[in-house]
Amino acid sequence: MKPKILIIEDEEKFARFVEMELTYEGYEVSKAHHGRIGLEMAESGDYDLVLLDVMLPGLSGMEVLRRLRRTSSVPVIMLTARDSVMDKVSGLDSGADDYITKPFAIEELLARIRNVLRKAGPRTETRLLRAGEVALDPGSRQVTVCGEPVELTKREFDLLQYLMENKGIVLSRENILEKVWGYDFEGETNAVDVYIRFLRSKIDEAFGLKLISTVRGVGYVIRDEK
Repeated sequence: MKPKILIIEDEEKFARFVEMELTYEGYEVSKAHHGRIGLEMAESGDYDLVLLDVMLPGLSGMEVLRRLRRTSSVPVIMLTARDSVMDKVSGLDSGADDYITKPFAIEELLARIRNVLRKAGPRTETRLLRAGEVALDPGSRQVTVCGEPVELTKREFDLLQYLMENKGIVLSRENILEKVWGYDFEGETNAVDVYIRFLRSKIDEAFGLKLISTVRGVGYVIRDEK
């Protein structure tokens, strides 16, 4: 299987050049030119490594890295035109695996990629999560109910995954917001109720199940349906 690499870089010509070189070397490559889009792809995709530019529109590379590290340990190599020690320290302290300064020789980048991938080792198979007739694969981000695939948005998937990872445990709205939306979320806790309704519509109501239970005054819980 080809290693999958995501390039998050706003300089499109430069990103295309790196993509061509990596493809020639046998990697499978995806690109994003915007910080927020790159973060969504990194969180939802099954990548072996991310090449992340520091200066990005939407979200900076440092912010993308900070948010990504809440949910993923995918190896990250930072790309930047800056050469200050503090920038490098900040990137590494935020969870980057390596740091390379532009301009660089493609041979150096390839060597750094090989080194980071070697340290990361082969990807382990993700554990399939099950609750009654519902199966969720964190790796492929696919959900099936009664053997049929169900399309979920990223937020719906993340919410369902968190509930299934904590099957049998009653989770408060505040806890769900912190883990699924992020601790810096500034909206209301009723966002959880809204997305619970979305999941119930697509799973419980569509298939006649009672997967998600409300614990009045506390929150929500998933239990195996008997």
